[in-house]
Amino acid sequence: MRHFLAIHDLSAAEVDRLLGRAVELKAARARGETSMALRGKTLALMFEKASTRTRVSFAVAMTELGGSSVYLEPSRGEPHEDMARVLSRYCHGIVLRTFSQDTAELYARHVTVPVINGLSDLQHPCQVLADLLTVREKRGRLAGLSFAWVGDGSNVANSWVDAAGLLGLRLRVACPEGFAPHRTALERGGGSVDLLRRPADAVAGADVVITDTWTSMGQEAERASRLQAFAGYTVDAALLERAAPDAIVMHCLPAHRGEEITDEVIEGPRSVVFDEAENRLHVQKALLEMLLGAA
Repeated sequence: MRHFLAIHDLSAAEVDRLLGRAVELKAARARGETSMALRGKTLALMFEKASTRTRVSFAVAMTELGGSSVYLEPSRGEPHEDMARVLSRYCHGIVLRTFSQDTAELYARHVTVPVINGLSDLQHPCQVLADLLTVREKRGRLAGLSFAWVGDGSNVANSWVDAAGLLGLRLRVACPEGFAPHRTALERGGGSVDLLRRPADAVAGADVVITDTWTSMGQEAERASRLQAFAGYTVDAALLERAAPDAIVMHCLPAHRGEEITDEVIEGPRSVVFDEAENRLHVQKALLEMLLGAA
């Protein structure tokens, strides 16, 4: 039994194989082919946070792999340890979308089935797998490309830093002071990651420009102060001119248009935002095959 709580739970070789399998599954879906790889398997979707892409993509993935899913909202005060043990008696895997990474790790300690981190405040590894798949589709490779993160050192940023360290990618991160990715992620990223202050420095010559909302779920009370702190960090047409001529732009959604990214960019020819969103489905199908196929 294996869990997927963070990017570094996989090896570089496993990431490569998983992305390759996602490409195969995407092509099969386009041909109208179905799979029974997870026939008879049920996935619990335990969500403490609202969701569109994570909930729908995992539910559809299970259906298209021949299995099923059950959606649960937070329990009424029942201890996580008890929920984990009960769900693992009913289901073959659990996707947990939660606030604290500690909750995901607690579930992993008390279950007998794989746990997948659908999002925590610290990590969003499934999103970054989809991002990696999208870059490989659009640019044909990951190695040798230059990646730029602009904005908040969010859960997605932490997972991107982890991916850079694991895969040896060149990642420049531009964040205001006090909003950098988590220190443990930066330690894992090592020499693959440069932490900068100026967005223009991060984006200069970049092949891939990535951003995320400045105010994530649970941070609404900080919105005014965050808008002030992130002034000048908007990915707009002027900033994008500093990137490579064929650079692509990514955002995991939902986007606050006009804040971290402009309409002109997200709807422009360099945006791969909606391909990125679609690829959540395909890469998660490959992940589910990997983790639940033997569960």
